[in-house]
Amino acid sequence: MSASTCELCETAGGEVLHQATQFRVVLVDDNHYPGFCRVIWQDHVKEVTDLPELDRMLLMDVLWQVERVVREVMQPDKINLASFGNVVPHLHWHVIPRYTDDIHFPQPVWGQAQRNADALMLEVRRQRLDGLRLKMRERLETYR
Repeated sequence: MSASTCELCETAGGEVLHQATQFRVVLVDDNHYPGFCRVIWQDHVKEVTDLPELDRMLLMDVLWQVERVVREVMQPDKINLASFGNVVPHLHWHVIPRYTDDIHFPQPVWGQAQRNADALMLEVRRQRLDGLRLKMRERLETYR
């Protein structure tokens, strides 16, 4: 896959919460996982080790900042971090808030559902999204 056919080169990959020169942080529109974010490297590279050392350090620092905000605002039982790139081989990390009552727990979010969604709890979590947007922008404002 070339940059010209890459979904993450051609689209934002979600609602942009912060855009910097080297990366962007987006909120993924996922009905079952409010607060699901991605950290996406701007340049089309496949692996973390394709980056120079300082860029790797920046990416990891941003990843930890995003995780911290998701934990603070969304109050999950667990955070899942994932960087696959099998389908979209463009460097990006998933930051997924997990709850013991979510439809897949304890399985991965891409696994088989374990239960039906709790509509009331999903709405409670969706109500936290404006706070997540604000806090994420505040936390990342120094990254240009």
